[in-house]
Formats: sequence, structure tokens, C-alpha cells
Amino acid sequence: MRYTQLGRTGLKVSRLVLGTMNFGGQTDEKTSHTLMDAALDAGVNFFDTANIYGTAEERGATERILGSWFAQGGDRRDKVVLATKLYGNMENGTAPGSTGWPNHTRLSAVNIRRSVDASLRRLATDHIDIYQFHHVDRDTPFDEIWQAMDVLIQQGKILYAGSSNFPGYKIAQANEVAKAHGRVGLVSEQCLYNLFERRAEMEVLPAAQEYGVGVIPWSPLHQGLLGGALRKQREGVGSRTLMGRSADGTADPQVRAKVEAYEKAVEEHGFEPGEVALAWLLTRPGVTGPIVGPRTREQLDSALRALELELPESLLTALDEIFPGPGPSPEAFAW
Repeated sequence: MRYTQLGRTGLKVSRLVLGTMNFGGQTDEKTSHTLMDAALDAGVNFFDTANIYGTAEERGATERILGSWFAQGGDRRDKVVLATKLYGNMENGTAPGSTGWPNHTRLSAVNIRRSVDASLRRLATDHIDIYQFHHVDRDTPFDEIWQAMDVLIQQGKILYAGSSNFPGYKIAQANEVAKAHGRVGLVSEQCLYNLFERRAEMEVLPAAQEYGVGVIPWSPLHQGLLGGALRKQREGVGSRTLMGRSADGTADPQVRAKVEAYEKAVEEHGFEPGEVALAWLLTRPGVTGPIVGPRTREQLDSALRALELELPESLLTALDEIFPGPGPSPEAFAW
């Protein structure tokens, strides 16, 4: 396993992050435990979750599954760098995106305090290593947010703070307010970033690098689009290629042409599409490691193989030609 520092911190994390969003939903508890054991055995020490992950009937189910795994002992909790998130409505049975009962969502000091205690109970642990804001809260000032987080740090309930889905200017704003109060501020940012979706290169990645914030890309295969979606369709396997971004992408002639060119280029070099998509992210400046969300041991093994890939310059050039990205900022949108 390869390890790196998380942003400007002294914390060492694996270059693959185990995402757990499927645990409790598409993946049952027993299989989830098996996957976590396999990841830990392979040296993956960075596990990511969120308080809202689970099902509509049991939001928080994913954290509970991690807690039951930690409870098995064997230094599981001690070996894991544990990251979870808060922001969303945790009321079971409500529609996704619903704000729910007042003060039971977003980043007020009241909800931060309530949410961390609930997560600690579900996770069966006394602390969270990286507590992440799942989304920007435009109604709560960062002065309030950092004061609440500082209390949690002093109490030993969290060690670091991170963000997710923040634009570049919010990363800067958050860290400038933290700096003014003598606090560490954000140490990580989770963002949508992959070969197909490269807009993060315009502002998010430069801001993260400027402030020493580790970048943790989510959806590195763009919901399966970069995982051999067209080949799987031809072979009649991989039902997830008919969902979400894969379905939208493969139905668009222009996108389909790009994906065809991508799969052809990867095949010519003797690689697997999903493994190349992960390996490409590992070449990007400022990227700590992509989040992978395996549902099977085979998918986990494939993600681990990506760590060993050395992408030749010819393939990197071809990937830039197929998925050129926006270019550097501000030149991408100005002279």
C-alpha cells in the first residue's frame, strides 16, 4: 500500500479511500464487514462515511455497520483513519433533500453538537478523525462553525475538519476565517473529480493546493461511465451501467463517442478502464486519493490493482485529448 500526508497535516493515509455509501443499502452488513476486513488487510487505512448514508428507513445505517465492525476488536478502530460527514436531514422516511425539523440539518452550532454525538454512538467510537461538512451552508457564518468545531476538538470528539462539495472560494473563506481565530481550518476537500468531470481543476484544486488541503475525489468512475460501461453493455453485464451518469452518458452520442475512444485507448495499452480512471487521478497534483465504493471483493481487488499501474505518456496524452478538461485558471475563462 502507498501512503501520503493528508494535505498539510502530519496524518498519513492510504492513497485509496474506502467509501462506504453502499453499506446498509446495496451491500448487507456481513458483506460490508468482509470488505472492510479485506481493505484493512491490504493496507487501506482511510475509511469515509456520512451520517446520512443508509436507507430512507434507516439513515445512519452505514455508520452503525462501521460501529459493529469496530466492535469486533482486533485494533480495527485504532488502525483506521475515520472520516464522516454532517449536513443532511437525518429524519427517517422523509424525502431526500428535505430540510426536516428546524435545526436538525446543516451546520449550525446546535446541529453540529447533536450530529457528532449521534455519529459517535452509531460508530461505537469516542472520536472521529476527520469531521466533514457535507455541503456549503450559506446561512451559517464560519465564525459560528469554527467555534463549534473548536469545542469538539477540545473535547476530543474530533481531530480535524474537512469539507465536501465546496467551491474554491468557500475553501478560501473557511480557512481565512479559521486562520484569523488561530485555528487549523479545513484539511481536506471531497469533490466530484474524474477524467470525464474535470471542472474542479479550475478553482477547487488550485484553492486546495494553496491552502494545503488534501483533495479526495468522489465518483472516480463517474458512476460507472469510466469503468467499461460500453463493453459491459455489449456483454450484457453490469446493470449499474444503465443507471445515473452512465445511462445519461451512454445515451448522448457525443459522450458515447468519447467513452468509445477512451475504452479503445485503454484496451490498446492492455489495461482495464476502471483501473486506468483511478490511476489517472493518482497522477493529479494535490490529490490525496480517490474514494472507491466496492460492493464486491472483485471490485475492491480491481481498485487495489490501480495503485500499481504506471500509465505511459502515450496513454496520458490520449486521455487528455479525449477528456481535455478546462485548462488552468484563470486562463480557462480569461486571457
